[in-house]
Amino acid sequence: MTEETIPSTPRRGRTGVIVMLLALLLLGLLGWRGWAMWQARETHARASAAEAEQRLGALEQRIDALRRDQRAQTQRILDAAATNRVLRDEVLGLSQRGALLEDSVSKLADPTRHGAQALRLDEVELLLSQAQQRLAIADDLDGARRAYTLADGALQGIDDPRLLNLRQALAQERAALDTLGNGPHAAIARQLDVFAAALDKLPDRAPAAEGHQAVWQRLLSPLVKIRPTESKTVIAPTERAAGEAALQIELGLARAALERDDAAGFRAGIVRMEAWLTRLWPESPALQQRRNELKALRTAALQPSLPVLGSTLQQLRQLRNSGYSSPLPQAAATQPPPTAEIER
Repeated sequence: MTEETIPSTPRRGRTGVIVMLLALLLLGLLGWRGWAMWQARETHARASAAEAEQRLGALEQRIDALRRDQRAQTQRILDAAATNRVLRDEVLGLSQRGALLEDSVSKLADPTRHGAQALRLDEVELLLSQAQQRLAIADDLDGARRAYTLADGALQGIDDPRLLNLRQALAQERAALDTLGNGPHAAIARQLDVFAAALDKLPDRAPAAEGHQAVWQRLLSPLVKIRPTESKTVIAPTERAAGEAALQIELGLARAALERDDAAGFRAGIVRMEAWLTRLWPESPALQQRRNELKALRTAALQPSLPVLGSTLQQLRQLRNSGYSSPLPQAAATQPPPTAEIER
């Protein structure tokens, strides 16, 4: 038994070694295979990441290209809209020109635009407009009367019974204009001149005080002037001269306001003149009369209030806008009939 058991031990040792070697080889093979698989996986992951980065870069490039295309399309749309607006404006201008041409053609075809009667109507309208402007701007009554006279003469040259109301309105307007005389501006200016001339005649002392003076006051009156201390009248010569100069300035301002038809400025000047009157002269009947004149001037109207002024021009324009057409000239109405040509 000892001989049989001795050789069996090395065989078991060699078998174990072989098994261990095989196990190590197997483990090494498995480790190499796992490492290879890990390397392959890492390589695939890196390739996938690189491919993803490439795809992302390509996608960003495509997005940038799409943005550029979108901006270009937006710019083209804006250019097209601007072009459309320009074209629309041109079309509107052409339509307006067409309407103006149609209006011109219709006016040319209108019989009121031909012949002496149409010219006379235009002349009447122009003269009436000039008369209104002379009255409203410069208060030139004489010029307005001359314009109305010329308009009446031009209107009398049109033989049309439909203008009878127009002639009657013109006659009423001329009669109303004749009733104004020289106009309110001239009357007010004349009143101002009379008022300015009457200022030098105002007394420096109250009349009531002159009748009750003492003997010594009457004796000293050529040398000394005695005034009550409670009076508001300016006594000092320099102040009085300044006040009279201010009054003359206010008078000039009132005249200037009257010339430019400034009612508010005119009334303000009259009020300031009333204030200077009470400061420069004591109470007296003459001063009260001057103050009454200023009150009348303050309430005076600077423009004539005549409703009939301008009615003729308004009726003429309404008549022409309503499609008034003058009768055909007599030459066209008295043409020889065609039978006369046949007889010849």
